[in-house]
Amino acid sequence: MDDISKQDQPIQMTFPFFLSSLGMQALVALGQIENPITKKKEPDMAQARYMIDIIQMLKDKTKGNVTPEEDRMMEDLLYQLRMVYVEKTK
Repeated sequence: MDDISKQDQPIQMTFPFFLSSLGMQALVALGQIENPITKKKEPDMAQARYMIDIIQMLKDKTKGNVTPEEDRMMEDLLYQLRMVYVEKTK
């Protein structure tokens, strides 16, 4: 291996990885996990709703162009995020 370590190499972007990153951003906005910058759980329900809407838009726009596994991943992610959102906004 050359001088560049694996840490310095860019992460290979896949659709599931992209969905996971959007889901993590939504979880930060929901206050479920700490913000990696502030190290605090800081709910921002407007941002959480925005992230959920983005994932739904991707689901709608990619219909018929994703694998069954990717579609199921989006469905599961949306369900989980929506349940947390509903609980937090009661």
